Amino acid sequence: MSLIEMVKDKAKRNVKTIVFPEGDEARTVQAAAILQKEGLANVILLGDPEAVNKTASESGTDLANVCVIDPLDSEKSGYYAEQLYELRKNKGVTAEAAAELVRDPMYYGIMMVKLGDADGLVSGAVHTTGDMLRPALQIIKTKPGTKVVSSSFLMECPNKALGHNGLLVYADCVVMPCPTAEELAQIAVSACETARNLCGIEEPKAAFLSFSTKGSAKHELVTKVQTAVKLAHELAPELLLDGEMQLDAALIPEIGESKAPGSPVAGHANVLIFPDLQAGNIGYKMTQRIGGAEAFAVLQGLAKPCNDLSRGCSVEDIVNTAVMTAVQAQ
Repeated sequence: MSLIEMVKDKAKRNVKTIVFPEGDEARTVQAAAILQKEGLANVILLGDPEAVNKTASESGTDLANVCVIDPLDSEKSGYYAEQLYELRKNKGVTAEAAAELVRDPMYYGIMMVKLGDADGLVSGAVHTTGDMLRPALQIIKTKPGTKVVSSSFLMECPNKALGHNGLLVYADCVVMPCPTAEELAQIAVSACETARNLCGIEEPKAAFLSFSTKGSAKHELVTKVQTAVKLAHELAPELLLDGEMQLDAALIPEIGESKAPGSPVAGHANVLIFPDLQAGNIGYKMTQRIGGAEAFAVLQGLAKPCNDLSRGCSVEDIVNTAVMTAVQAQ
């Protein structure tokens, strides 16, 4: 069973409600119909019902059982505005400003998730990451114990000898350009949780990557990674975390044994923690484009799941991201 098949099976066994702020966008409408028809999620599309139905009609999409809500004409808008005001009044948001904000489908959708009227949110077919992440951080906030929202890429590699039967979790590849040691530690803990929840990896083994293995090079960049490992152990002493180490030492058993003898992670890592965004972004794209891996991205660290799409996403990408979001919400 492939990764996405496994995640879809999980989603069907405990169906969650996913809201899409970009409710009249053509690919999103088609994905919503698939999700609802296949029992992968209960779907809410936000937007003018006339515009949503017009989009559906133009593509021959049947939106049976898909809920459509217009934030401009919703009986809950007043309540959401009151709650948003209470959440943000200390930051200078007035009652009038809150009422205006919830007219925006993005803010309305975030409030739905915050207040439990939806379990997760997916956007990005039209909006940027920041368009979603800013209100999500303001309203939903991060999970207790973490201050960092980051990303994990779930990499399904043709070479089944790598990671967990070909599955590897890469973090962070999207959000944090230059994380501190403290932030790297939190990214690692979140990535291990993602590995368990989405990939079915019961025993995550996280390697903190560097150009050095166990002190083979001296540099402030190496020191940062070494510090991150220590802090991660303090945050989650039950996890298998090690580093700093080079990529080959993390993944190849004989090299891991040679370069980091006795390490519980070296040679067998299934979670790779990149030292910065440049390395992470290059790493996942090389694995995808040269290594032929399938790549699935999720955000992690928010108190409730919200995920971002590429604006060039396909209908299949939207379906897959929504399913990942649904399982995160379980």
